[in-house]
Amino acid sequence: MPESSLYERLGGAFAIAAVIDHFSDALIQNPIVGQRSDNPALRDWHTNNLGRLPGLKFMRTLWVCNVSGGPFQFSATRPGSTVLGLEEAHRDLRISPAEFDEVAAELGRTLDAFKVPEREKGEVLAAFAAHKGEVNEGYLAAAR
Repeated sequence: MPESSLYERLGGAFAIAAVIDHFSDALIQNPIVGQRSDNPALRDWHTNNLGRLPGLKFMRTLWVCNVSGGPFQFSATRPGSTVLGLEEAHRDLRISPAEFDEVAAELGRTLDAFKVPEREKGEVLAAFAAHKGEVNEGYLAAAR
């Protein structure tokens, strides 16, 4: 019998959506990447663009469903270099490697809050980390 996909082991779209809802709200309050961030673009987004948050939660949920092997396909609103590419959506935010790492840490804390087993947590975080270069592209380009 074939092993269940990560999507199935996470509990499917509804469980993933619950995690993303919590994670997205936690990011707003995070002092490093949220409303009090030293990064003016992140501070502005988390203060002045919250009307877009429901759509962002939807897109994040689709992205996780897609990368975890679920039946849903993520299509970026501003496509990057690959189907799951994230550089265009994040370029103007100029997210530093340290800020990316804090977002990953917040995701880890959210997964812990939902008692996601270590194996699945590691797989989710690895899928997220695989896109660090794309998310940091705007920061790295500005630093050159």
